[in-house]
Amino acid sequence: MTIRVLLFASYADTLGRSSVDLPVGERATVADLVRELRSLPGAATLPPRPLVAVNHDYAPYDREIGPGDEVAVIPPVAGG
Repeated sequence: MTIRVLLFASYADTLGRSSVDLPVGERATVADLVRELRSLPGAATLPPRPLVAVNHDYAPYDREIGPGDEVAVIPPVAGG
């Protein structure tokens, strides 16, 4: 299956786009998706375990991803 991954701020800048479609296996987890994302050209500079949300909820790395899930990789934010 193919999952669209939304990228924001510095992650979008690093990869030069705001989203990417990644092929993953049928029982893929968040960890599998991040591994696939980090294999893209230029993505090795992303942290090993970025914060990931699935369907608007933060997701643990062992969570399975299904067809139609909305996945977002969220960079660190600072504020004051």
